[in-house]
Amino acid sequence: MPTYATLVDLADRDIQNAQDLATIWGDVRTEFEEQGADLRDSYAALGEHDFIILFETDDTEAAFKSALTLHRHGLEGQTMRIVDTADFSTVVDEI
Repeated sequence: MPTYATLVDLADRDIQNAQDLATIWGDVRTEFEEQGADLRDSYAALGEHDFIILFETDDTEAAFKSALTLHRHGLEGQTMRIVDTADFSTVVDEI
């Protein structure tokens, strides 16, 4: 199953406390599941982005829907497909 990462910025989202944020993640996880995506991990990050989300989907359409779900919840982000480095080395060996 392809894996995707999203670098998330809270942008203009007004988060009052940690409980608000926990509610958002619960809603996002539920909607991801409804769209056929599995939210694997989420991390708070220091630096240019506020969070990193890792999720898996069966297809690109579900990945697009997942990215739109984040946007709908006020989580602006950049979503990209990622490949495990062990798998990547196999691809490079084939070239």
